[in-house]
Amino acid sequence: MTRTAVVIRHVAFEDLGILGPLLTEQGYRVRYLDAGVDPIGDGAFGDADLLVVLGGPVGVGDIGRYPYLADEAAAVAAWTGRGLPTLGICLGAQLIAYALGADVVPTGRFEIGYAPLTLTPEGDASVLAGLGDTPVLHWHGDQFAIPDGATRLAETPGFPNQAFAVGDTVLGLQFHLEADHTQIERWLLGHTHELTAHGVDLDRVRTDARRHGGRLTTRARAVLTDWLHRALPAAEPAEA
Repeated sequence: MTRTAVVIRHVAFEDLGILGPLLTEQGYRVRYLDAGVDPIGDGAFGDADLLVVLGGPVGVGDIGRYPYLADEAAAVAAWTGRGLPTLGICLGAQLIAYALGADVVPTGRFEIGYAPLTLTPEGDASVLAGLGDTPVLHWHGDQFAIPDGATRLAETPGFPNQAFAVGDTVLGLQFHLEADHTQIERWLLGHTHELTAHGVDLDRVRTDARRHGGRLTTRARAVLTDWLHRALPAAEPAEA
């Protein structure tokens, strides 16, 4: 059985990363929608089985300058309102939170680089437990509130809301489990102005990607596979 995952992408280099091959292995056909290029409104997701909303350099507060974000949030609200499986990463998680009625605001702080999470007691009982103490990739300055009816799963010292879940079908992650550490240079190039503005040490990000990337990839694949199996019964692996 083949299922379809629709993926909203905001910038080309922030793609599915390690999640792409995993979805293929789990029997999903992937269809990208590029925000600001492809129409994202009623019917844009068709009869997809899964929606993934990826990250990007804009935020919910930029809706006035990038009106397509409002259409995107409305489409996400309609989709989640039907109880359908949804994974949001960074901006994607913020858009899901906004679509569910929670506030999303700039903090005036930033968090860029590899660092561990602290799981809440609910997080320890969730799919995120598989991460253990492995540092994950952070790349954000905005923060979402936890939507009504959602469960807070993780935090860091500067950002108390790092992940939330709504039942088994909606998972919002402020951090990047999908990022392929072997492609980190694309991120460093694509976000060069932001990195320069915040004085981020690029060599430290590179070093940490090499140090933590392999273990994080293994654990992230396990976490995401577990979530997929909870959100939807596992699809049969695709034929070779």
